Amino acid sequence: MSQPLRLGVLTPSSNTALEPLTSALVAALPNASAHFSRFKVTQIALDAAALGQFDDSKILAAADLLADAKVDVIGWSGTSSGWLGFDADHRLCERIRERTGIPATTAVLALNELLAIRRVRRLALVTPYTDDVQARIVANYRALDIEVVAERHLGIRVNHDFAAVAPQALSELMAQVAQARPQAITTFCTNLRAAPLAAQVERTHGIALLDTVSTTVWGMVRAAGGSPATITGWGELFQWT
Repeated sequence: MSQPLRLGVLTPSSNTALEPLTSALVAALPNASAHFSRFKVTQIALDAAALGQFDDSKILAAADLLADAKVDVIGWSGTSSGWLGFDADHRLCERIRERTGIPATTAVLALNELLAIRRVRRLALVTPYTDDVQARIVANYRALDIEVVAERHLGIRVNHDFAAVAPQALSELMAQVAQARPQAITTFCTNLRAAPLAAQVERTHGIALLDTVSTTVWGMVRAAGGSPATITGWGELFQWT
């Protein structure tokens, strides 16, 4: 029997979509399991209170609890560096490794690695966020020389409410941004029920869907030395190396 693969996932406290979706993805991996640790996140906005939710000390305390389970990797399944700046995730991963001795990755760092692998320069962005948060994400990708050629966002601030967005509504938003013929579409929020739509979106539009719940799992498996290719039916990204 192969050694068990334990994936430790850092989760926003008000998130209800991420855990069942992640568990379903990980079920496709032999002898693997997902383990979750929450820290408080209830609002997505650019005011001081909302930004303060992502203070590293709170995230590191949650990572300590995952370390108690002797997980093989720790993944931050959240998209906060999209508006905080990608360096925030690089620093967080370094601090988790220094503190726990466990390799770490994030939804956004894994997404950016996938974009680099496929040399994506034309990206479509679908989120539930507000205007100012969306604009910050677009600007941060522009700084990576990645143009967001089409975007849709829903103007929602309350994190818990993101999971209530119907998959059909997400499919419609993706159909709209697909008209710009991006090289990839990202559903950029880990409390959206978008990951299961990947096969349908890719079949209909011929464009890869890089959902951030899925990119987290892809990144964790790779960071732990495994192969994500065993995961099928959740989008072509799991075959990208």
